[in-house]
Amino acid sequence: MAGQESKARTMQGVVVSNGMQDSIVVSISRFIKHAKYKKFIKKSTKVMAHDADNACGVGDTVTIQETAPISKNKSWTLVSIDGKAKI
Repeated sequence: MAGQESKARTMQGVVVSNGMQDSIVVSISRFIKHAKYKKFIKKSTKVMAHDADNACGVGDTVTIQETAPISKNKSWTLVSIDGKAKI
């Protein structure tokens, strides 16, 4: 079916490491409500993503998409760089 979008999950996050070849580490932050105290808590998850062009730098805001496993720890790939770091 031509023109159909994939249903893979996409997430936005900030690059925290780009020291590896073709890989980046992205921190994804979210707010959850505490079950008992009803206070919002910021939680974050770090995932590894495939960056074929080595285009990302630390601090960049990126969009990543879930894919089939690329390696032991990589199941995400870079879709776009939404904002460059202000360094």
